[in-house]
Amino acid sequence: MEYRKYGEGYVLRLDPGDEVVDCLTRLAKEEEVGLACITGLGAAKDVTVGLFRVEEKKFYGKRCEGEYEVSALVGNITRKEGEPYLHLHITFGDPAKGEVYAGHLTRCVISATAEIFVQVWDGQAGRKFSGEVGLNLLEF
Repeated sequence: MEYRKYGEGYVLRLDPGDEVVDCLTRLAKEEEVGLACITGLGAAKDVTVGLFRVEEKKFYGKRCEGEYEVSALVGNITRKEGEPYLHLHITFGDPAKGEVYAGHLTRCVISATAEIFVQVWDGQAGRKFSGEVGLNLLEF
């Protein structure tokens, strides 16, 4: 991963073998990012995506290995107990096969490159676990 700061944000280039969640977590720690939004695109070879079923309070994941285009990576960075907390969603697929997947991102290994923009906001937002929902919700 390489990145550069521009004004109130960062532009990242991820290279083959880089893992998206690890790279964004590292950026948030190194640069002390407390509140930001994320957008990106690229190419991936190993992606784990999932769905949280509220009625069950359970996360279901699916691992996809192959050559995929990442058409949308969106999310945010907040803090939970002082540590970076990433909430990321992704849409990716193989147009040649007519496959498209989308959901909560837990892992994404880059195959060629990824271009990610991180827009930092003044202030901080935290996370607090909601037993009713079963997730770490935004806390202001």
